[in-house]
Amino acid sequence: MKKTALTALLLCAGMALTGCSSSSQSSSTTSTASETASSTATAADPAAKSEGVMTYQEYVDAELDTEVTIEAYVQAKQSWWEDKATIYAEDPDGAYFIYNANVSEDLYNELSDGAKIKVKGFKTEWSGEVEIAEGAEVEVIEGETWKATPVDVTDLLGNEEELIKHQNQLVDFKGLTVEPAEEGSDAAYLYNYDGSGEEGDDLYFNVSKDGNTYTFVVESYLTNQDTDVYKTVKNLKVGDVIDCEGFLYWYEGANPHIISVTVVE
Repeated sequence: MKKTALTALLLCAGMALTGCSSSSQSSSTTSTASETASSTATAADPAAKSEGVMTYQEYVDAELDTEVTIEAYVQAKQSWWEDKATIYAEDPDGAYFIYNANVSEDLYNELSDGAKIKVKGFKTEWSGEVEIAEGAEVEVIEGETWKATPVDVTDLLGNEEELIKHQNQLVDFKGLTVEPAEEGSDAAYLYNYDGSGEEGDDLYFNVSKDGNTYTFVVESYLTNQDTDVYKTVKNLKVGDVIDCEGFLYWYEGANPHIISVTVVE
């Protein structure tokens, strides 16, 4: 679900909450990010923080609407418009959603996957999604890169108290069954949450596990109609068994933004 009305007014070209793309194919069965995240490049200790920078736990403990300073590694660039960028970032202890930060086009081009950044802004919440609010300042820290390994959270579906601890992390879901997108329909997906969209809009699809049904999203600003995941979801059939990977976004409950889907049965 996007901040549709507000964003349309603010960004005048319809840019919503998320954009651009990133994907990874590896997975893990460990339930904590600090155990499963792995370095693939030059960061000697990807959990280390500079002086004056919060640890992830300090960020979690910070009150809403207070200033925060964090360091993390870009996992996906989701959108850029009029010097505003939205970014998923992560360190070995947790993840951050950075919404509409002040980022020039040149700086945005420097934000490659895995790049280390320092972000200073205000912690806020929108419909359950904890984020660093619009207007944050971003600085690239040269010489260190790191990519997260997905955390398998399949067994936490239905347990929001535990699942939300992985908010914004790169996560895996295994062995999900595709359900009808609407009651009485044989369609496996909808354009937009209510079926009001068209090609190029978000894809919403339902999956079930252990008798419970959940709604996942292929966010069009994160993975557009030209990406493999968008095309794969459009070819799903009710009853398919799939594995999914994505970022654990939150909108009044878990609202994962899926970046990879594999049909296993």
